[in-house]
Amino acid sequence: MNAEEIRKDFPILQQEVNGHPLVYLDSAATSQKPRPVIETLRRYYELDNANVHRGVHTLGSRATEAYELAREKVARFIHAPSPEQVVFTRGTTESLNMVAYGYARLKLKEGDEIVLTPAEHHSNLIPWQQVARFTGAKLKYIPLQPDGTIRLEDVRATIGPNTRLVAIAQVSNVLGTIHPIREIAAIAHANGAVLVVDGAQSVPHMPVDVQDLDCDFLAFSGHKMCGPTGIGVLYGKRKLLEEMEPTYFGGEMIDVVELYQATWKEPPWKFEGGTPIIAGAIGLGAAVDYLTAIGMEEIRAHDRQLAEYALEKLSAIPDIEVYGPRQGTDRGGLVTFNLKGVHPHDVSTVLDAEGIAIRAGHHCAQPLMRWLNVAATARASFYLYNTEADIDRLASALQTAKEFFQHAIG
Repeated sequence: MNAEEIRKDFPILQQEVNGHPLVYLDSAATSQKPRPVIETLRRYYELDNANVHRGVHTLGSRATEAYELAREKVARFIHAPSPEQVVFTRGTTESLNMVAYGYARLKLKEGDEIVLTPAEHHSNLIPWQQVARFTGAKLKYIPLQPDGTIRLEDVRATIGPNTRLVAIAQVSNVLGTIHPIREIAAIAHANGAVLVVDGAQSVPHMPVDVQDLDCDFLAFSGHKMCGPTGIGVLYGKRKLLEEMEPTYFGGEMIDVVELYQATWKEPPWKFEGGTPIIAGAIGLGAAVDYLTAIGMEEIRAHDRQLAEYALEKLSAIPDIEVYGPRQGTDRGGLVTFNLKGVHPHDVSTVLDAEGIAIRAGHHCAQPLMRWLNVAATARASFYLYNTEADIDRLASALQTAKEFFQHAIG
């Protein structure tokens, strides 16, 4: 994989910010978009724009064909048994909320347990808090090790016969830890629980096979994997999708409507009420084509190499504290850190002046921030268009920031 060549596909990277060539290290928040995806969106709006599953005219047929072809592409990408098990949503957050409201709130009762980790993104925490609030179910947490990883013996000790649902991210958006989903699925299923996987930080960065993982639901976003914003996916096992109730009603999700009752179409269409996110889905299909052509194994290896290189460079700078698994441990393509005594927002501002974009804040993971005993952190996250030269720029700018704040603080 040649990241220098790949960068040429991303027009946004060919610019200067504050007088410096842009270094974009915020792909965990949202990735940049390659020309094939941008061109696909342009062609759709210029040539094929029409509503889907409705009109029988030529444009309507083209739009419907492209929309359903995108579903097939996504299904192949995650190795779903069929396209009918791929529901288009607005993103990971909506996908997880659909499971919470359309499945868990109907299935769980007082005394049941929902198992999580303290490292979950708010999108994979608050929906389950709401389910617990309305059903009387109880939240339980798998403890974290000092480096943010979890041990399978703790998973076995936390999941029990009363556990009805386990919800966990495959890759932490803060620590980069990679959780053993296949083993967790086996433990959850042995106890009669369903496993919901937040794949927001894994599906864009590594091969994901939902049948091999044996997860019951998987949620992810298109905009973190070179696709447009506003499009996401909920994968589910067929039986569970059939049991699940829609959370939006109206439009083409209906089967028969009477004055006092109605019935729904089969999954996935019963979950896609109203006019769906047509251009977003077609753009996501183009992103899947783009990533598939490069190879997810190659992207994973590239991410791993960059994360290891960044750990080495940042750990060598005095007063930089790095969080998460140490060097030599398999982790996602991001590094989270703090410059001692300096708020990460100030660090981010100094880096921005150098043309370097990182994320600073609580990363929608406030319980994890409290576990780390910090208010916020800085995060550099990598993708297929980043190079070791980008990390060299980051390390150099951090050294400058360190010297500036030491001088300013006195």
